[in-house]
Amino acid sequence: MGRITEDLIRRNAEHNECVIFSLEELSLHQQEIERLEHIDKWCRDLKILYLQNNLIGKIENVSKLKKLEYLNLALNNIEKIENLEGCEGLTKLDLTVNFIGELSSVETLRGNVHLRELFLMGNPCADFQGYRPFVVATLRQLKWLDGREIERSERIQALQDFPEVERQIREQEKAYCLRRAQDKSEAERKLREEQEPRENESHPPPSGGSRDQLQVPELQEGEPNGKKVDDMEDDLEFWNKPSLFTPESRLETLRHMEKQRQDKEKSSEKKKNVKPPRMLITADGRALNVNEPKLDFSLKDDEKRNQIILDLAVYRYMDTSLINVDVQPTYVRVTVKGKPFQLVLPAEVKPDSSSAKRSQTTGHLVVCMPKVGEVITGAPRTSTSTSTSTSTQSTSSRSREHTGNRSRQTEKLEVDPSKHSFPDVANIVGGKTPTPRRVRPEPKVVPREEDPGFEDDPEVPPLI
Repeated sequence: MGRITEDLIRRNAEHNECVIFSLEELSLHQQEIERLEHIDKWCRDLKILYLQNNLIGKIENVSKLKKLEYLNLALNNIEKIENLEGCEGLTKLDLTVNFIGELSSVETLRGNVHLRELFLMGNPCADFQGYRPFVVATLRQLKWLDGREIERSERIQALQDFPEVERQIREQEKAYCLRRAQDKSEAERKLREEQEPRENESHPPPSGGSRDQLQVPELQEGEPNGKKVDDMEDDLEFWNKPSLFTPESRLETLRHMEKQRQDKEKSSEKKKNVKPPRMLITADGRALNVNEPKLDFSLKDDEKRNQIILDLAVYRYMDTSLINVDVQPTYVRVTVKGKPFQLVLPAEVKPDSSSAKRSQTTGHLVVCMPKVGEVITGAPRTSTSTSTSTSTQSTSSRSREHTGNRSRQTEKLEVDPSKHSFPDVANIVGGKTPTPRRVRPEPKVVPREEDPGFEDDPEVPPLI
C-alpha cells in the first residue's frame, strides 16, 4: 500500500521546481494512500490539496494547514468528519462517496467560518431522512450543499424544524452504528477464515511411505498448469462473490488486485530471458562491426584534408547527454542510449585530434578523425647475432655520414661589419666611369625685321 513520502511529494511538485516547502497546490490522487501524514509539516503553505480515490480512513494531520482553501477527499474510506478545526481558510470541502454515517460530526465544521461549499453525496448519511435540513441548519455559513445553492427560505425552514430533524438524525445514526459494528465483526470473521486455509497450505503435513514419495515427481510435473487453473478459479470466485460496500471490502479488493499484480510480475521475471552482453572485441583483440541501435551511417575518406569522416544518423530530438563517443586508432565506438555502434576504420587515425559535432538541423553526429601521416613499422628480426650487429653498425655509420653532410652544408651567418646589409646607392652602376657629355650651345635667335604691314594686337595671346 502507498504512503506519503517526501519523494512522492517532490515527484508531484514539478510545477514548483520540486520545492515542497513553498508548495501551494498538491495532487496525490490514486496513490493507494491509507494514512494522511507529514503534509502539515512539509507543506505549510498549501492552498489546494487533492487526495481523492485513495484508501484514507481518517482525517488527520492537516490542522496546521492554515492557508488551505480546498480539500478533496472524495472516494476514500472516511467514516467521520474531524480534525479540520485548524484549517482556518477552508472554503470548499469534498467528501463525496465515503462512508460517513455520523452526520452529527458536521458540527465540528462550525469553527470554519469561511466554509462555503460542502459535498456529502454518496455517503450513508445522505440517505438519512432530514439530512439536508440538518446540515443547512447546523452550518449557517454554507452557501452550497452537494452542488445546490442554499436559499434563504430553505435555511429559515430548516432552523424552524431543527429540533425535530435533530431527533430523527440521532435515531438513524444509532441504528447505522449498530449495523456498522455487525459488518465489522463479520468482515473480521471472514478474514480469519481465509487466513487459516492459507496457513495450512503453507505448512503441509509430512507424508510418509515410499508410495507417496514415488508420486511426488508426477505432481511436480503438472504443478504449473494446475496452479494456474487454481488461480483462475480463485479469481473468478472472488469477483463473483457478493459483498457489501464497506471500507473493509475496498481494502480486500485492493489487496487481491495487488497480489495478482505481484504474481504476474514474478511469473514474467521467470520467463524473461536475459540477453548475453554483445561481443565488441574478440579474444585476440580484433574489433567487430556492430550496429545495435540500427542507425544509418556513412563513412567518407577525405583525402584532401587527410581525415576520415563518420556521419551517424542519430535521432533528431535525442538529448546529446545520451550519446557517448570513443575514438580509437583502429575503430570508433558510439553508444546511443546504452546501445553500442562500432565500426572498424580503413586506416589508422589520431584519437587525440578527432572531433565530434551534432548538426543543429538534422541531429546527425559527425565524427572527424585525422589519419596518421607516417606509419612506423618495426624491422624484421633475424635469428643470428652476427647479422644483428652488422645491421646495427651499418645503421650507425649511415647516421654518422648523414650528420657529417648536414654539418658541411651548414651556412654560417655573415657578421663582418665592413659588409652592409643595404645596397650602396653610389655604386649601383659599376664598371667604367662615365664620360662628361658635351652640351650644345643654344642657337641664337636673330630678330627678324618686322613686316611693314604687321599690326601688334595686344588681345591676341602670344604663340608658344
